[in-house]
Amino acid sequence: MKFLRQTYFILLATLVVIVSSCSEYNKVLKSTDIDYKYTKAVEYYNNKEYYKALPILEELIGLTRSTQRAEDVYYYYAMGQYGVKDYYMANYYLKSFTKTFSLSPRAEECLFLAAQCSFELSPSFSLDQADTKNAINEYQLFLDKYPGSNLKDSANNQIGRLNAKLETKAFENAAIYEKTMRYKAASSALKEFLKDYPESKYKEEAMFLIVRSNYLFAEGSIEEKKLERLRATSESYRTFAAAFPQSKRLNEAEDFYRKSEKQIEILNKK
Repeated sequence: MKFLRQTYFILLATLVVIVSSCSEYNKVLKSTDIDYKYTKAVEYYNNKEYYKALPILEELIGLTRSTQRAEDVYYYYAMGQYGVKDYYMANYYLKSFTKTFSLSPRAEECLFLAAQCSFELSPSFSLDQADTKNAINEYQLFLDKYPGSNLKDSANNQIGRLNAKLETKAFENAAIYEKTMRYKAASSALKEFLKDYPESKYKEEAMFLIVRSNYLFAEGSIEEKKLERLRATSESYRTFAAAFPQSKRLNEAEDFYRKSEKQIEILNKK
């Protein structure tokens, strides 16, 4: 019984707090006192109650336009969007802040966070990479505008991570041809990949797949084309073996090479 009474009073106290809080918030929303509304909005923002702060700040943007408080209001509104993780809206308002208040000490931070919004929007490598490319461009814009920024290393690190995602996407796009047995296209696509990413972490695998694609393409070729394509296999093997003499795929690649050389010998005799 005593436990039930304690529980009742706890629930009642919680309800009073909630009702009181809602009543206070409604009072802020209905108030016509700009200073009061601004003070409460900043209080909500500092307490990370962004959903409470944002409607007030949105109203204050119009009410404080062309005043000394305009910059502060716009900054808190943009940062509030970032706080609720609405990255599309945050990106827009953070960039807008840097244009509207270009001389503000906060412009540097806002431009970096605008790029960070695009970074957060960048999807898995298997999906469309438009947001990834946008993020790289926005970080680069930040670095161009603030080359001495303390955030420079962070921006470069994020660019590296985004480029790695594009690299993975490019490799997978090229390798899919080999997986779907379109060997001629695979060889061409993988060579293009290596031109674009000559130091790629996928270089060894890409070069091996070129050997295998060349061999399987030659195997399925008509007699008149086979000799030329077997020679391409042998050449791609020699390039691979020279680049990765300790590769775990070397024995498999060498098997394609030996088979190719044997068939080349036979075809040459003919």
